[in-house]
Amino acid sequence: MLRTALAAGISPETLRKIESGRVATPAFSTIAVIAGVLDLSLDTVWTEISQPAEDLTGPIHPADERLAS
Repeated sequence: MLRTALAAGISPETLRKIESGRVATPAFSTIAVIAGVLDLSLDTVWTEISQPAEDLTGPIHPADERLAS
């Protein structure tokens, strides 16, 4: 993480906050630089963050829906 953050020109703490969601809307330029450091295309990043939550956690079961209401 330290190398990635430094190569992107951001602090490791900022990268940790982005990863954990404590920075709700990081600047596009920051995401673009991090993607570049990780050798990821912005298309790949967009595809990953655009997945519905169900795709990331599996289907919601009827019992789960009752608990959520």
